[in-house]
Formats: sequence, C-alpha cells, structure tokens
Amino acid sequence: MYKTILEPEHELSPITVNIAEMLRNNVKNFSTRYVFKQKQKNKYFGITWQEFYTGIRRIAFNLQKLGFSKGDKALILSRNRLEMLQTELAIQSSGGISVPVFHNLKEPVITKLYQHSGSKYLFVGSEVQLGKISQSLSINKIFSFDEIKHNNFPELIFFKDLIAPLEMGDFSLDFNASPEDICLNMYTSGTMGEQKCVQLTHKNILSQQAALDVLWDVDENDRLLSYLPWHHSFGGIFEKFTAIYSGAEMYLESGYGTDPKEILENWKLVKPTIFFSVPLVYQSLYTLAKESKEAEELFFHPDLKFIFTAAAPLPKNISDEFENRGVKVIEGWGLTETTPCCTLTDPKVKRAPGVVGKPIPGVKLRLAEDGEIQVSGPNVMKGYYNNKKANDKIFTPDGWFCTGDIGEFTETGLKLIARKDRIFKLLNAEKIIPADLEKKILGKCSYLSYVLVEGSGRKTPIALLFPNNTLVSSSAKNNNIKIEGCKCPENMKDLAVCLKQCIDNVNNEIKEKYARINCAMLINGGLSVEDKTLTASMKMMPNSVKHVFKAHIQKIYGEDKEIKEDFYIIPLQEEL
Repeated sequence: MYKTILEPEHELSPITVNIAEMLRNNVKNFSTRYVFKQKQKNKYFGITWQEFYTGIRRIAFNLQKLGFSKGDKALILSRNRLEMLQTELAIQSSGGISVPVFHNLKEPVITKLYQHSGSKYLFVGSEVQLGKISQSLSINKIFSFDEIKHNNFPELIFFKDLIAPLEMGDFSLDFNASPEDICLNMYTSGTMGEQKCVQLTHKNILSQQAALDVLWDVDENDRLLSYLPWHHSFGGIFEKFTAIYSGAEMYLESGYGTDPKEILENWKLVKPTIFFSVPLVYQSLYTLAKESKEAEELFFHPDLKFIFTAAAPLPKNISDEFENRGVKVIEGWGLTETTPCCTLTDPKVKRAPGVVGKPIPGVKLRLAEDGEIQVSGPNVMKGYYNNKKANDKIFTPDGWFCTGDIGEFTETGLKLIARKDRIFKLLNAEKIIPADLEKKILGKCSYLSYVLVEGSGRKTPIALLFPNNTLVSSSAKNNNIKIEGCKCPENMKDLAVCLKQCIDNVNNEIKEKYARINCAMLINGGLSVEDKTLTASMKMMPNSVKHVFKAHIQKIYGEDKEIKEDFYIIPLQEEL
C-alpha cells in the first residue's frame, strides 16, 4: 500500500519537556544577554533575558489573579512586538493556550474566529484593532498593549498594569506541564483557502528545535532580523522559537517586511548572521543590493552564516549568488500542522529543482499509492480544534498525517510535485499538473513573482502572470541590473514581449502538446495577503486567485469581460 519510507539521517536530541522549562533554562544560561530588540529613533534597544523572564512571570501571575486558569485560551490580535512575545510565552508557560491571528482582519472575521476558538480572553495591539472588536462578544477580560484613552470598553486593562512590579510569593510557571498539553492554536487557511484551527503541543514545538539543534549551528552569538508575522507558523513557530530556544538575539524589522529599502536600512544596523524569508523578498533585496557596490557589500556581509527560504523555490541566480559568496542557502518544507518543518536541504549538496531535502530528526515520510506525502513524528499536531470531519480525513488509520502534497523520493530527498487538489483535467480528460508548468515559467523569468496555470474543463491550459514590479522599475533606472540570458525589460510592454519568448521556450520543452500553455496574460497588479490571494508566508492561494481574477481567465478564453488593471495578452499557440 505504501512506497518506501524516507527516514532521517540523524537521531533526535532530547526534547525539553515544556516551554516553561525552556525559559527557565535560558534565563540561567543567558541572563545578561539580549533576547529581543526593537527600533526607536534609528537605533535598536533591547531587553535582557533576566528582564524578559521577569516580565513573563509577572504577566502569568496577574493573569492568574484575573481568573485565567490552565487550559484557557486567549486570542491575540496584534502586530509583532515585545508585548505580544512576552504575553504569548506567559500564556503558554502557565498552562494556557495562545491563539494569535492576523492583526488586520476585519470585524466579522475577528468575531467568527474568537467565537470558534473558544477563547475567554482577548489581547489587542492598538486602537486600530480594538475598534474592530464587537461589543456583542462574550469576553472575560480584554487587554491592550497600547494605552487607549477613548474606547467602548470601560474595563479595558493595559499591558503596563499586567506587567507592573509586584510581590509574587511562591508563584511559578507551569514547569509540570505535560509535553502533550496544547499550548498554541494557530489558524491556517492553507493554500486552498479552507480555514482550520491547528492545535499544537509543547512537544510539537520543542521537538522541532531539538531536531534543528542537530542540523545547524545557531547559538547566543547569532542575530536574526525578523519580519515574518507571528500569527503564521513560519514566523510564529519556526523562526521565533529558533531564536528563543538557542538564545540568539531577535531584532524586529521596523517595516514588518513591507519595504525592501527599510529592510536594507535595518540590515545595515543589525548585520544579521541568519535571515528567514520568502523568495519574493529575497528578489527585492537582491535587486537593491546590486544597485551599488556599497549596498552589495552591506547585504553580503562576512558575518552572514546562512539564509533560510520557504514558500517557494529561490530563483537560481539569487541562490547561486549567495552560495558563490560562501553563504549557505537552506530550504525547508512543511505545514502548520507539522509545526511546521518536516524537511531541510543540506547546503553541502547541490540544489535540485523542487527538492526540499530529507526529513529532520524524529520525522518520517512515506508516499501513498497516489503519491501523497504522509508524515509521522513528534511534530505532527494533536488535530484540528472543533473539526471532527477534517480530523477524520486527515489521519490514516495508523496515525500518519496526510499532507495533501504529491511528491516523490530522490537521492537528495523529497521532491515536491503539486498539491493533490490542484491537479486538473482538460476537456479531453488529459491530466495537467499546474505546479510543474508554473515552476517552469518562473524558472525562465526572474521578472515574475507568481504564475497561475488554469484550464480545468477547457481544451488547453492558460497562464496568469504577475510581475515583480520592484525589479522592473529597478531595471528602468539602474543599468547595473544584469541577469544572464535576460534582456532585463524596463516596462510592462517590454516584459510581455520577453515573456512570449520565455513561455515559447517552456512549451518547446514539453513533449505533450495538450499540456503546452496556449495563451497568457501579464497583469499589471499584484497579489496580496489582504485580498487573500497570498498566505502570510507569501504563498499563492490558487482558489482565491482564480476567484479574484475570474474575469481575466474568462477574457483569455475569449469571453467579453471588462478588466480594470492594465494587462497584456500573450498569444502562444494558434487556437484555444
């Protein structure tokens, strides 16, 4: 029934029993070192482990006095900040469950998630978030990280009161918490748009760090420049706990990853030794770095040990640039349900397209008959909260987690092929794997950020193309932008002309004529987290893209549809 099981090459280190114990160990080892820094007036100011830990204990103690007890949940609606970090850890290390959600959600969604999550407590970052909280919600206590003078919640408690100095007596964090206790609930939309609440335990989170401890060298001497949002597993589990667990300094990126120029300014101040990001951001930073010798030397500074990339493959020209300068490039794969990492690439092994490495210690992979990847290990979630229907489908009878990803095993590890539910059939019943075509097109052109291939029930597949506007505008004003084999277009019209040749080349490499892209549309507009066409980790959400750009797809297939954005039709074959 199952093909060969892919097992890790290394043994798993001992797993710390719970988050409270991890914090207690770290304050002993790193008491006077900085754990977290935020930027104020163009300088970074930090908090030491001793101060950090004392604050966590005060928050936990005050929450307990206000009625918070073991197993209670608190929804947290905030941007990344020190107060959020301490609050989450205080909740998790005192027997509670934190439920972080995207700070910019609209009121109806916040109401729905709060009610579904079973939360009794609510934290908001600022007046903006507080203004989206419905008066109809049944909330035991509501807290704000910012002080807000005028609001509709007369009993609102401010963070400064929650962390105020006080006599705690013999109060302690929950050092006896079971590794199997749930401490984090994280909502995931997945790339296909169905939102679920993933329940994660102390063991899930800390087994990940025990595994990474075997595979790479991260310690208290490292510096991370961090922008990835904490309501999402890549930033909120993988990056954040990598820093905290190892004692490394985490610097909050003041622009939250939205402005490549600001990231580069902060890069200059921090000189990160490790950076976690997604390909779209790396592309933008690389473009800026190539604008001058000074920027290039700043970006590829000698202390930079490795970069980690996820969500999609890093373009080869950028990956090669890092590797040629002695900076390791590591890629990983996993899901929120697997906390999130399952595999890592080995920087000593030549990177292969689509290959995301071998299982981390403690994790095993196997393939079902249809090629679906299944996972077993201490990183696999407890299950979805309040969703028996989904839980019944997601686990095999012998307890393996079904990822929904199709893959195959190679000598260098797991190769991803496609999402199981994205494979579609044409009108002639021939099967199309859109991810294969999307990767081929993206591999031909560095000036594209995203590609969506569609064609279910049609005669031939088509493609929607979304440009990297940063790179296009940089080409227009900067003659230093040089990409091997590329004409480096300076506007959308030129890019459309270039893309015709690129996609023609892709088509010529495809033996099956039915699988060749018939027509494409370059759209002068981007995808975003706000319109739900991207996840928080900047992965494309195909179903949402198809919904938002439905008229564009229909127009490519010859229907008379009005399109708001500027666009360029790129015909590739004679007939649809």
